[in-house]
Amino acid sequence: MPGRTQVLLIQGGGVGVHDEWDDKLFDSLSRELGDAYEVRYPRMPEEADPSYASWSVAIRREIASLKDGAVVVGHSVGGTILVNTLAERPPERQLGAIVLVSAPFVGAGGWDAGEFEVPYDLGARLPRDVPVHVFHGLRDETAPPSHADLYAGVIPQARLHRLPDRDHQLNNDLGEVARVVEGDAHGSADQPGR
Repeated sequence: MPGRTQVLLIQGGGVGVHDEWDDKLFDSLSRELGDAYEVRYPRMPEEADPSYASWSVAIRREIASLKDGAVVVGHSVGGTILVNTLAERPPERQLGAIVLVSAPFVGAGGWDAGEFEVPYDLGARLPRDVPVHVFHGLRDETAPPSHADLYAGVIPQARLHRLPDRDHQLNNDLGEVARVVEGDAHGSADQPGR
């Protein structure tokens, strides 16, 4: 179906994450969005030990294969690497939205700085006029919910979506993410949770 909106879902890192953990997020997002959307879920290189160098190349290649208006979604460290990749060099495509799900903040106040460190002016480096959404479960024990607030500090234009009783995997339910994707794809995003 040529008119379908594309959604690129970037997995998190860890042993078996693509096939045993984040596949449930892919299934949920695909089911919630339905046939009007084409959800892509590529396997990232060396998922057990993610590196910015290898993942950013893979992410850029995936984005280059998308059509204008595609939505990019990154889960966990995949979100951290995705947003840093977009900030480092603007994508070749006009994106419909950027969505971070349970993304750890790497830098002051978050995880110890390393190759994924988030720049202090991240929001200014992201593509202009592209909605940014940060989803975080309030029961996330992997990346504490305070990380969402840290992202809000460096991406002033971001909309925060704090989800009660949800864990790092958002209890394998991306229904709220799907509703935001649908809203941004049609230019009328619901903006709850700020």
